[in-house]
Amino acid sequence: MDRDEELLRGRVYGTDHDDPNPGPRPGRDYAELVGGPLDGLLLDITGWTADEIQTGVALMTELGQFGPGGRALYPGERGRWDWSGDTP
Repeated sequence: MDRDEELLRGRVYGTDHDDPNPGPRPGRDYAELVGGPLDGLLLDITGWTADEIQTGVALMTELGQFGPGGRALYPGERGRWDWSGDTP
């Protein structure tokens, strides 16, 4: 595992790279992102409706097939969201 991958593990998607506490916070709900460019990150889904969770997300990432501005697709599931591909 290279340094970039190591930094992503245990982090919450969207936290600043120099955040001293990039991990999950008490009282919040998270989904684990599995596979793809954001593998191992947690997504804060606190307050999301069941429909929003079921819909899933297209998360911005520079690490995917389309580089900066591209998005990684993660269909919603209970607690674990498996990557389904990248989109520009």
